[in-house]
Parts: sequence; structure tokens; C-alpha cells
Amino acid sequence: MIKIALFSFGTLSVLVAGGYTIPETSLNSVALSAANIAHNHSADTAYYNPANMAFMKDENSLEVDMMYVGLGSNNYKGTHSATGEIRHDIDSKSEKFLVPSFHYVSSKANEARVGLSIVVPAGLSKRWDIQPAKSFAEEFTLQVVEINPSVAFTLHDKVALAFGFRILQSEGIVKSSGLVSRDLKGNSIDYGYNLALSYKPLTDLDIALTYRSKVNLTLQGDAKLYSGITLAYDNDVSVGVPLPATASIAFAYTLPFKTTLEFVYERDFWSAYHELDFDYATSIGGLTPYFDTPIAKDWNDINIFRLGITQELDKLSLMAGMVYSESAIPEETFSFELPETNSLSLSLGGRYQISEKVDIGLAALYSMRETRSVTNNSLSGEFSNGNILLVSAGIGYKF
Repeated sequence: MIKIALFSFGTLSVLVAGGYTIPETSLNSVALSAANIAHNHSADTAYYNPANMAFMKDENSLEVDMMYVGLGSNNYKGTHSATGEIRHDIDSKSEKFLVPSFHYVSSKANEARVGLSIVVPAGLSKRWDIQPAKSFAEEFTLQVVEINPSVAFTLHDKVALAFGFRILQSEGIVKSSGLVSRDLKGNSIDYGYNLALSYKPLTDLDIALTYRSKVNLTLQGDAKLYSGITLAYDNDVSVGVPLPATASIAFAYTLPFKTTLEFVYERDFWSAYHELDFDYATSIGGLTPYFDTPIAKDWNDINIFRLGITQELDKLSLMAGMVYSESAIPEETFSFELPETNSLSLSLGGRYQISEKVDIGLAALYSMRETRSVTNNSLSGEFSNGNILLVSAGIGYKF
């Protein structure tokens, strides 16, 4: 069953957001800009704050979502060291994808609750078909699928704890074309853990702490390297890419007229990403300066601020959110592979209760990227555009 799930989800899942992590893995997270941690009683709490499973109604809760992802093209105006004083005005390719997710929370089992989420927690897709970008990033694709079982239990009627295991299957593609070219493919299965705590000091106040461990994605596969049209290397390759640890603290307060406000502060520990270093099985000879020299990254830890608002009506829940995210990439190592900048995102959505057991929902999020000027050893110019649209539809079922 796990192999079938990995195949089904992995063939559809590619995305770029927040470095290359993806915080939106459910309908509610899209509607609330992922400010759905402290006050969450839907099935997706199995992923966002599994400690809250202990406070949910004693029943099985299931949710399946499908998310449309539209990635706008990035524009670069400026020069590159490989082409001297020539000024370029080029655009990356736009991208469109469908990304599914699955969340489940069990009924009580000896006072404990069990959860399971299958999500896409990270990904990257950036393609350029114009020089000079094509020589460095004709395609950089990373697909990551996570299976995350968890268990929650109460320490007190106001306090709950949870822990879970992260099982991540990843696939990567790296292509570049020019005087020298490369075509790399690899995959891996790696592991981590997550922790959560929920505290309800007052009836209308929810506080939560969550932590997801760093996972080193240890991709291994095949590489073909070319000098002109001559195949110079055809053998094994491996590379390590970190999925950073993340920590969040969330506060939610519900007003008397059933309006809930939630604020989330998140810290993503991207400083774990020091360099991108491909390890080849044998010497690649004269191509070493191009493909076997470690590429410095030296990314920074970043702050993310999320705000969500939920209005409960009779059978309808209305949601809206906003999130500001810093870029983890320093100017010195900014490149075509992932031209990420600071972003501001706005979101909205709703869920409708069809019956006691079934609800449906629709949500959208639009992420606006700041224009960024970059001057380093390779680039001197300006990156712009690259906005992202997410639209999620989902169905929930309780039994």
C-alpha cells in the first residue's frame, strides 16, 4: 500500500515555495495561509498539530484534497559573468501541477489518537530554456512525498502531547545544456520525526508548539555528462539536500460571535544548507571544474509570520489568511536554480457541511514575490515576477 501511495502521489507532486518547503498541504492550510495550528479540529491536524487530535470528538475523521498549482515565470534583467557585458532579459518557464493530499485521525484507542498524513512537504521545479540560464539550470526538479503517522495523548484535560515519524521519498532531476552538459536523476527514502504540544488555558484560547526535524535527502542515481556532443561520464552519482527543521508557536483566540483569530510565528532553519556537492562514482576528468566543484549555498534561517481568521456560521465556515515569508537565499549565492525572494501571500476559502458526516470546501492563495536586485560573482541584475497561485478543493468525511 505504501508503494502504491508513493507512486500515485510522487508522479504528480512538484512545487516551489518557501525555499523549497511547502507549508500548504490541505484545504484549510491554503485558506488560512497555514495559520491552522493552534485552533484545528479537522483531519489535517494530523499533520499541522497532531497534539490537537487528543481534543477532537471521538470519531474517525478523513480528508482528501486536490490542489492546483500555477507557478509564474521568473524574469531576469542583467548580466552574467559567462557572457561578459551582454545584458539579458530572459524568462523561466511557467509551471502547472496538481498536488493531492490525504489526512486521517482515528477515534480513541485506549485514550490515545492515531493520525496519518500523506503530503508533499517540499519540492522544486525551475526550468530555463534561454542562455545563459540554460547552462546552469535547464531543469532543477525535486519531488518529495511524506508519509507521516503520529500518535497523541492527553497529559491533563488542558494539555496534550504528540509525536510522529516522517518517511520521505524523494526524486530529483538536474539538467543543464551548453558547451558542457549534464543529465542527472536520483531518488532516496529518508526519515525524521515531529513533535507537538497543545495547551488550552481558557475555553476560548488555544496555544500550540510544533517541531519538525531536519531530514537529509540522500539522493542516489545516474549521471550522464557531456563535453560538446561527446558522452564523457555515464555512471553513478549521489547528492545530499537538506529539508530543514521547522519550529512554530501559535496562538488562537475565539471571540463570542464564533470568530477565531490565529497568529503563527514560524522559524525555518535553512542554515543547514551549506553547499550542493555532487559525488561521482569515478573521476569525471576535464569536467571537474564544471560539475564536481561544491556549489556554496550558505542559506540563512528565516522568519515567517502567519495570520488566519475563521468565521463559523450555521453550516458554513469562512476563512482568510495572510503570510509574510523571508527569503533564505543570501545575495552571494543567489542563482537561476531557485530565484526566491521575500513574499507576501493572501488567501481565502470556505467549507460547507452537507450532512453530519460530509463536508466540502474550496480555497485559494496568491503569493506575490518581491523584486530583488542581485550582485555577486556571477550575476548583476534584477529578478522579478514568479508569483504563485494555489487553488485547493477537498472533501471531509466522519464515521
